[in-house]
Amino acid sequence: MRMRLLLSLLCTTPIAAPALADIAVVSNEGRQTLVEGVQTVVPSPKPDTVMVLDLAGAQPKLLFTVEAPGSAVGPPFSVAVSPDEKFALVTAPMKLDPADATKQTADNRISVIDIAQKKVVQTTTAGKSPAGVSFNKQGDLALVANRGDGTLSVFSFAGGQLTPVNVLKIGDEKSQPSHVAIAGDGKSALVTRDGDHFISVLAIDGTNVKVTDRTLRSGIRPYSIDIAPQGDVAIVGDLGSNSGDNNTVSVIDLKNGPAHVVSSVTVGQTPEGLKLSPDGKLLAVAINNGSNLSPKSPFYVDHGLLQIYRRDGTKLTKITEAPTARWTQGVAWSANGKMLIVQSMLDKMLQPFAFDGKKLKALTVMQLETGSAAIRTAH
Repeated sequence: MRMRLLLSLLCTTPIAAPALADIAVVSNEGRQTLVEGVQTVVPSPKPDTVMVLDLAGAQPKLLFTVEAPGSAVGPPFSVAVSPDEKFALVTAPMKLDPADATKQTADNRISVIDIAQKKVVQTTTAGKSPAGVSFNKQGDLALVANRGDGTLSVFSFAGGQLTPVNVLKIGDEKSQPSHVAIAGDGKSALVTRDGDHFISVLAIDGTNVKVTDRTLRSGIRPYSIDIAPQGDVAIVGDLGSNSGDNNTVSVIDLKNGPAHVVSSVTVGQTPEGLKLSPDGKLLAVAINNGSNLSPKSPFYVDHGLLQIYRRDGTKLTKITEAPTARWTQGVAWSANGKMLIVQSMLDKMLQPFAFDGKKLKALTVMQLETGSAAIRTAH
């Protein structure tokens, strides 16, 4: 009788799959600061670190920190989290110059962090100055944009290990591939090139990745880019010339014919980071706003900005904004879309905000020992 009851319960009671955590992986860089608006190596720099945060509560919670090389040179998508949240990839575009400790030189390292073990389990190399990095939705492919040599590194990923597959030529050495965003169906990707103002379109079949003959132009220096989970649009931040001009974010239509830019919205000076919400209905933009310029500049502003936009298809409508700290970097959403975190390199902090659908409310700041350079979640 007990056995029949047990079998009955097993057949009628759904067994919940293990829920993913709601984590963010943050890369912090200890080598540089801004002096009169110029990126300057600090004396006796502190080590670069990677932090793993739990975003499930009302306030971010630090789970652990490990040392791993990173850099603020390059878009704040220089971190990727595997879809199962078990691993993170962190790229290192720059490092201290061994011949001159007051300067930086190109790096080529990628660190694989096992989140359960709380440690780096592999350090390998990509091209010159690897920057933006992404997993596909299946978690078995990783692509890395190499800013220093105009290439894209293709890796397979299994068991916590990256295995090189191919290196693709995206442009010349001045093209500066910055970030690569992979579509949810895993069949295509977009690569921003802030050196020559193009966006390359890739075709993907398993680990076979090819550069198509399709290139797009959105604005001056396309940099950070994100693809909506619905797969219908991509949003790109056009970094601009960092000379006081207001810059744009642009919408790329991926649904109606070949990928093409359909609109742009002026957001302010230097949109460094951006991220669509997990449901794809909202866009967060982290803007330097002149806070990275010399205080003597007529365009200097003593704070950055976080802006939130509603997305209706290819249309963006501004909802609200809030001031942030200086030299703003990346931004990330919690899984429920009710909290965001913004990074500051200059003021060495993470700033969480609560979002109720209409307004942003600043939460308790997380002060750091080094500047915060890149941030990513799995969603």
